[in-house]
Amino acid sequence: MTKRSLTFIAIILISGIAGFLVSSLNTNSAKANILEDLLNRVLNREATPDGSPEQDSNPDSQIAPVPPAAVTYRAPVDYEEAIIKSVEDASRAVISIIVTKDLPIIENCPLSPFSDLPPEIQEFFGPFGFERPCETGTRKQEVGGGSGFIVSPDGLILTNKHVVSDTKAAYTVLTNAGKRFAASVLARDPIQDLAIVKIDAGAGGLPIVKLGNSDSVKLGQTAIAIGNALGEFRNTVSVGIVSGLARAINASGGGLVERLEGLIQTDAAINPGNSGGPLLNLRGEVIGINTAVAQGAENIGFAIPINMAKRDIESVKATGKISIPFLGIRYLLITQALKEREKLSLDYGVIVRGSEDGPGVISDSPAAKGGIESEDIILELNGERITTENSLASLLQKYKVGDTVRLKVLRANQTLLINVTLAERTF
Repeated sequence: MTKRSLTFIAIILISGIAGFLVSSLNTNSAKANILEDLLNRVLNREATPDGSPEQDSNPDSQIAPVPPAAVTYRAPVDYEEAIIKSVEDASRAVISIIVTKDLPIIENCPLSPFSDLPPEIQEFFGPFGFERPCETGTRKQEVGGGSGFIVSPDGLILTNKHVVSDTKAAYTVLTNAGKRFAASVLARDPIQDLAIVKIDAGAGGLPIVKLGNSDSVKLGQTAIAIGNALGEFRNTVSVGIVSGLARAINASGGGLVERLEGLIQTDAAINPGNSGGPLLNLRGEVIGINTAVAQGAENIGFAIPINMAKRDIESVKATGKISIPFLGIRYLLITQALKEREKLSLDYGVIVRGSEDGPGVISDSPAAKGGIESEDIILELNGERITTENSLASLLQKYKVGDTVRLKVLRANQTLLINVTLAERTF
């Protein structure tokens, strides 16, 4: 009897059994599922160990085996799909910055201790095998690199200031599509580690990133870093979470040492060369600019919130330079230690106080024109309390030159509200 005949008999038997069992087990879904699975196995035939349908042993059978369909990778969960989509959308606008410079060519040149003597006398002493380092010219060499991302179709690029800090170097932008462009540095932010670079891409425009809202970033949310890792591996992607907010660090790089405040901390790996690249959320929006890592730590990196950079981008678009708002005071941040030492009633705000660098209120500054006095305690700016995590400097970065802000001031136990119009800081 052939296998096909046996299968036919099995179908009849199982069909009869199924009619009896289903009527008696209709309240037991687990057993009904087992029975249904058994019936499907007989109807569809058992699979071979490699997963393909079992072949009929009858040589006269005209049924050809069905070839396996081509398998296309699909992300198993929406989370992974979101990461892939974010990277695909943003990476088109992520670029590498190559730093080159004319460096001297140093070679060993012959040296004779009698070179100042006439030639006939030098011949008397014979040749000497002395050499000395000497410069024989210059050649262009790659001396550094970093990352950035395109923020306008006409070629404006946001990056870190320390990536393009050398005013004597030349800069080249390499896009994800493999195109090279000579780049010029339009502006370097004097306060933050940010710079705007420009390339001329011609007609057609360039792909740009989507800018998110860094004020809405939450602790624990997914963070995706993209950049030119180690100056060699373009569009390297690392994924982690936002592991800290409002961090303040002293960062060094490119010959600069800066105090950076209000940073986003992440455990997404940020390697040398990633500086200036974007930190993304799961919607593919830029929430930060990768800028620094903690030395001697495991995956502690920092990014400047994108909202701090938006002002720079708009300022360059409008004026061709970065305009920094200026209040015009010198101050001490009130901490718990300062409160106890000076017996203050509050543990937040700043005390307007002079130093060896100058008076507390700078002459003819917005603060002086608004009526701020030395020893005033400024508690809030536009309703936001000034604290160690929410410093006056970081609050000022939210505003533009010409904006009027309201300061809440404590003066001799009296609370005052003072309006000050911010001016442009000059250097």
